Amino acid sequence: MLETFGAQDATDLAALVARGEVSPQELLDASVAASAALNPKLNAVVLPQIEVAERHITGGLPRGPFTGVPFLLKDLGCEAVEFPSHNGSRLLADTRYDRDSAIYTRIRATGVVIWGRTTSPEGGVGAATESAVYGGPTRNPWNPDHTSGGSSGGAGAAVAAGIVPFAHGSDGGGSVRIPASSCGLFGFKPTRARLPDGPYVGEGWAGMAIDGFLTHSVRDTALMLDACTGPDLGAPYHAPPLARSHADAISRPPRRLRVMLVDTTFTGTAIHPEVREAVLAAARLLESLGHEVTPGLPAADVPMMMRAWTDIVGVGTALGIAKALKGRPLTPDLVEGVGRGSVAHAETLHPTRYLEAVGQIHAFGRQMAAVFDPETGPGYDIILSATLAEPPARVGRFAHTTEDYVGYRTGPGGIFDYSPFCAVFNASGQPAVSVPLGMTKGGLPVGIHLAARFGADEELIALCAEVEKAAPWTGRKPKLRAK
Repeated sequence: MLETFGAQDATDLAALVARGEVSPQELLDASVAASAALNPKLNAVVLPQIEVAERHITGGLPRGPFTGVPFLLKDLGCEAVEFPSHNGSRLLADTRYDRDSAIYTRIRATGVVIWGRTTSPEGGVGAATESAVYGGPTRNPWNPDHTSGGSSGGAGAAVAAGIVPFAHGSDGGGSVRIPASSCGLFGFKPTRARLPDGPYVGEGWAGMAIDGFLTHSVRDTALMLDACTGPDLGAPYHAPPLARSHADAISRPPRRLRVMLVDTTFTGTAIHPEVREAVLAAARLLESLGHEVTPGLPAADVPMMMRAWTDIVGVGTALGIAKALKGRPLTPDLVEGVGRGSVAHAETLHPTRYLEAVGQIHAFGRQMAAVFDPETGPGYDIILSATLAEPPARVGRFAHTTEDYVGYRTGPGGIFDYSPFCAVFNASGQPAVSVPLGMTKGGLPVGIHLAARFGADEELIALCAEVEKAAPWTGRKPKLRAK
């Protein structure tokens, strides 16, 4: 779709609409046609609502930075009256809403043409998107034998394939950044509470989950974040205010920064050699731009955080399942193995464990904050690492068939071995991003992970814009892509 209209990203497409060179209806038709051609191979787009999109076009779209540009919502959260959801689960199939979420209202105000949803795993749990409610796994446009990531895997696949130029996602343990890394996209997780959660929830996973976007460019993310930032009415807490805006921040390079280079996991374990080489190449790029890069490891108790994260998410998943069951038995036809395992795990925990785990997450956040504080720690501005410890996994590795919820996450070869970096910053609440700088010899994307101190979203995204200018990534095209 992008090549058809000579555009590189959503900002370009919006400019074409504004100049009258293409209409919103033409873009919608192209997006739907691209989905018809590619979705049978990818299984990324679900619950199309073409008539809703056409009604919005006919009725007049809001005037915003992306007026007329096609857009898809993740099939998890982002509740909207006109867009029913399966929420990645047979238990919640065809859920309908009686009011719009704050994040949906703000997204729609940008003028995008929303016409459907994208796949997610049940409960938003996992580094792959393979949910039974969609009849099969979601596949990576770069190589369909590999996963597009999770839990915003459908969004990653749809954007990488050119079905839409950008899409909504969410991130409670890497669920925007993992698909971004897997699909060669830009995926930014803001500071905790930067975007609204209400009115359906006060916070997700004890504040670790937040909405976000899968994009081709830094500027698309910056504009969308600016349109959506800020708490909704009654939010339990707020993020530190922005100095100006994300869009303003990317208009100039950041100051020269102190960067901690981590070419292992945060506990010192070796990562895949091709991924490590991509990290080292990114370090050399930052050095060439004048930033100070020093090897190191954050002094933080990552294993404690992972145990606490696992318990918090397990309890949250079990609560959601219990509410949706409404007294029905917990059976395999309604809930997949990992979901049933999370219920079993939650039942083993002492009633006080949840609050203990939240306290451990908060303690971990203080440990990570010290890494960025020159008075109590080394005073780094940025932590540079891989996004994933390996290239994108093969389809099936992280299927939800097992009931060993804890082993699925923390066992040998489990999710925390595969993705040891992302959840760290959900726990700490700090902004973090996957930048599509690397490629394996076999043609699979490798994301580079950058993280900053709490509240420093503008400085982080300014660095990303500087990197994007120095090493553009938009010319890379996967095997499965709209023509």
